[in-house]
Amino acid sequence: MKNIFHIAAVFLFIMGCGNKNTEESASEEQAEATGIVVSQDQFDTNDLMIGAMERRTFPKMVETSGMIDVPPENRASVTAFMGGFVKQTSLLIGDQVKKGQLLVILENQEFVQMQQDYLEVFNQLDYLKAEFERNQTLFDEKIASQKNFLQAKSNYETAKARYQGLKEQLQMLNISPSKVEQGNISSQAAIYAPIAGSITKMNVAKGSYVSPATEILEIVDNEHVHLELTVFEKDILKVKKGQKIEFKIPEASEETFNAEVHLVGTSIDNSQRTIKVHGHLEHEDEKASNFLPGMFVDAMIMTDTIKTLSLPEEAVIESEGGYYVLKLIDQKDGGYTFERVAVKQGSTYGGFTEINSSELTESDKFLTKGVFDLIGG
Repeated sequence: MKNIFHIAAVFLFIMGCGNKNTEESASEEQAEATGIVVSQDQFDTNDLMIGAMERRTFPKMVETSGMIDVPPENRASVTAFMGGFVKQTSLLIGDQVKKGQLLVILENQEFVQMQQDYLEVFNQLDYLKAEFERNQTLFDEKIASQKNFLQAKSNYETAKARYQGLKEQLQMLNISPSKVEQGNISSQAAIYAPIAGSITKMNVAKGSYVSPATEILEIVDNEHVHLELTVFEKDILKVKKGQKIEFKIPEASEETFNAEVHLVGTSIDNSQRTIKVHGHLEHEDEKASNFLPGMFVDAMIMTDTIKTLSLPEEAVIESEGGYYVLKLIDQKDGGYTFERVAVKQGSTYGGFTEINSSELTESDKFLTKGVFDLIGG
């Protein structure tokens, strides 16, 4: 009987210890379910940081896209005043040219005929002028008839008008009238650069024929470039002159550049329901040489601002289809306990993210660095 009581006591003791261990395990499991525990050593080793939410100013943005362009006066389409065959050109796409530099020499027998006509009327002009003045004197003295006087006047005025017209045409062909007057006639006409810039199109080669409607080449001066953005109708009332623009050239760089709204269009594209917005670059002298007309840009126009609570961008982690932060709920015995809290993420600007949550206050503390290492993405 004594042995039976002894065995029962030992059994109860073992059962008591088992219940105690079970309670401790359950307590630990509950702690793990409700929080993330980080020791002081882990905190220091991983350079973790704790901070509170800050009230920061966030801009309201209008998303848009467009391209780099140049003003019309910085783009020149070079054509010929009269058709001809290309006698000489040594330019390639990308070549830099100065204003007034020789671009192309054209050759055509019509140039010769025009110079002959000019020289002929030039040589007649002195005679016709003298004849007109003589008939005027005779008419004033009532010696010559009015008919002869008017005929002489008509001949002189007609020749003078033809002389001026041919002279203008020669100058448009860059043929010197004074040289023609000296008897120097050429079958060639030169075309010079109307602006300085770089060759972006070259549509002819030596020996090819160009007509007055043919674009020989294009010159673009990219010293002054700007943004041509396309804004949808639903957003256009928000856009005003002077607003800041942030833009990227996604195919070329991850760098963000700044600009400013300079002009807002006054008509809507009926097919796309969009309107053009013209932006000027900040620090253009430093950046313009890197931009080429036609580059595609993604841009954000800052239309307004709002002040709201925020955390550093890395404090907010996307996980399992939602956004979360780690809120500090306990700090004792050299350790930290964090609770994972779901939040509604707002806009991100300047390395900070807008936090929208009715459960959080400005006095709360959060893990601001190292969140990804604890809960992943």
